[in-house]
Amino acid sequence: MQTTSVEPKRFKAGTLKFEVYESRRAAGEAAARDVAEAMQRALPVQGDLGVIFATGASQLSMLRSLVERKDVPWERITGFHMDEYAGLPADHFASFRRYMRMELTSRVPIKEFHEVDGSNPDVEQACVQYAAALKAGNPQICLLGIGENGHLAFNDPFLSDFNDPLDVRLVMLDTECREQQVAEGWFPSVDAVPRQAITLTIPALVRVPKLIVSVPGVRKAKIVRRVIEDEISNACPATLLKTHPDATVYLDDESSSELGDLLEKIL
Repeated sequence: MQTTSVEPKRFKAGTLKFEVYESRRAAGEAAARDVAEAMQRALPVQGDLGVIFATGASQLSMLRSLVERKDVPWERITGFHMDEYAGLPADHFASFRRYMRMELTSRVPIKEFHEVDGSNPDVEQACVQYAAALKAGNPQICLLGIGENGHLAFNDPFLSDFNDPLDVRLVMLDTECREQQVAEGWFPSVDAVPRQAITLTIPALVRVPKLIVSVPGVRKAKIVRRVIEDEISNACPATLLKTHPDATVYLDDESSSELGDLLEKIL
């Protein structure tokens, strides 16, 4: 397996750490290495380790590097994912359950993986059940991305609540979020994208002690700059990451392409 050879550029915004790599592959390999090391450190003496996994195009390089590693204690990992479209069958091309099965659970001997049941007609029950499983699993590591609109999971701008009393809920998806799903090739048109999803809420995500945030690609360049420069607010939910005690964002040459002047000042 190849490893990164060029030292990344490193800087902070608030407490949020950034690492900039020369390519998507290099960023994915670095994130996967740090995931494996974090798993080893967080593994309890007895019992299992809860880990939340994200889906989408931003996670593919990291996940594909992670499943190839030999130092991941899969047999003691209890996995969760952070969202799923409401009403979408598990075998639909864009289903996050299908994604997790293809990219993770069919490729490694993970002990257990809890899927968000977006097909359950009783959405409230599905949310309550998943929140209970999440509480029992007590995840210590969360692998996530940042949406083009700044969302975390499916907590879209202005619709998210930094003090949400629930850990899992049904949410509406805004237009920019749905347009991103089309641009990434998951759906043929915006009208085909479901308007609702089940998601882990902001508090459920930022409560996790270790966050590893993979944000590659040119389509994320503008939002990366906003996360750094904007005030912390739900106008850009990802700005809240600047207050997390242990979160690292992995950028590539494309997603960092609008940071030139900022990097000159910071580095």
